[in-house]
Amino acid sequence: MFDYADDAVQGALDAGATYADARVVVRRTEALNCLNEMIEGFNYSEEGGVGVRALIGSSWGFFATQDITTAAARAAGRRAADIARASALVAGPAIEMADVPVAQTHWESGHLEDPFAVSLGEKADMLVALTAATKSVTGVALARANLTFWDTEKWFVSSQGSRISQHIVESGGGMGATAVGDDESQVRSYPQSFGQFNVGGYEIVRAFDLPGHATRIGEEAVALLHAPACPAATTDLILESSQLALQIHESVGHAIELDRILGWEAAYAGTSFLELPQLGTMRYGSELMNITADATLPGALGSFGYDDEGTPAQRVDIVRDGTWVGVLSGRDSAAVAGLPPGGMVRADGYARLPMVRMTNVGLLPGDSSLEQMIADTNDGIYMSTNRSWSIDDKRLNFQFGCEIAWEIKNGARTRMLRNPTYTGITPQFWGSLDRIAGEEEWVFWGTPNCGKGQPNQTGHTGHPAAPARFRNVRVGVTG
Repeated sequence: MFDYADDAVQGALDAGATYADARVVVRRTEALNCLNEMIEGFNYSEEGGVGVRALIGSSWGFFATQDITTAAARAAGRRAADIARASALVAGPAIEMADVPVAQTHWESGHLEDPFAVSLGEKADMLVALTAATKSVTGVALARANLTFWDTEKWFVSSQGSRISQHIVESGGGMGATAVGDDESQVRSYPQSFGQFNVGGYEIVRAFDLPGHATRIGEEAVALLHAPACPAATTDLILESSQLALQIHESVGHAIELDRILGWEAAYAGTSFLELPQLGTMRYGSELMNITADATLPGALGSFGYDDEGTPAQRVDIVRDGTWVGVLSGRDSAAVAGLPPGGMVRADGYARLPMVRMTNVGLLPGDSSLEQMIADTNDGIYMSTNRSWSIDDKRLNFQFGCEIAWEIKNGARTRMLRNPTYTGITPQFWGSLDRIAGEEEWVFWGTPNCGKGQPNQTGHTGHPAAPARFRNVRVGVTG
């Protein structure tokens, strides 16, 4: 496969590119979906091809082909260079690339149990049994469960001499219950609203203990139909860690993408409220806020050995003691900003242009616990599991809805609340952070459906988080 990547790079150089890189990518995907004890969807796919980037002057060109042959790879390189040359007719400064070490190596994510070797019968039987257990709860109308697995092999070659192969296996799934009342429906999910995914094999699914939560989520969905609505108030808010993970994703992860900050990415979900001259001085949150982008965390969904530009995986400080200090960058954007490249450029398969994506953007743990935070809260609300989200195109003003909440009174969790929501402005919200649970409650949550780019790309990102408390937050906002 390296030979075909070499051919693509050489084709681009022969056509006038000053730099080129190519990736041969082969990916297998398997997905099963079950609804009310019936397997309603099964998909198995294999895809592969060659994608090549070419740089000429001020512009990139990109071209991809499914035809993994010498002739097709060389032709793809020439087409990429032609596109770059045409794009460079629009005047602009020449693109520079921040330096990275030349690497000739192989990296594997590792797994204990190959998910593709586990029989379809075993997987399907488990999903059917899960939905049967959930559906056995009186009042549950819909019970769903799903599993998805990816096996990806990559061969990367650059005109600067890098030759890197990687093999990454990712696994996960989840389940949910829907209860329908006279005027509304309520949903409960586990491990989170769209499932939980990590780098690794079928051992990840086994560790979730899905059967141990099947009836609980059904009972909670039914109970929510009769629970009082979340009151409108300004109060202390404790977020369960998967909801905090999405909060990080939306109000930190996308905002710190350097292509958005520079204005290169605007059409899909906007730009960013951050301005590069503020880097190193702007207050993003309280002194307890420490965010890193760490692609080296074992098992986290945003982990890898090298990104799709050949930059090694690394840990980058993003927010340190509440101050914004880092960004998500690629070789070209880092050069513009005068920063070292962070190794955060990835593509969705062979047929998409690599772009800045989140790795494992997470909030470092503190020294508290969920139990201690509840005990230390006189009047507040504890919210769990995302149900909806909305954030403006600058990643500044947001509103989130959760599946379930509980009122906290005098240090005790009391009545269940339905339809909980909270709203805020990003720096003020993070500035109200005053407690974080410790490492024993720190979970590497995975988001396998992050959208960015046109044509759209789906990215796999990770968000380590532990439960945390925020003071004086507006909750119960419905308009």
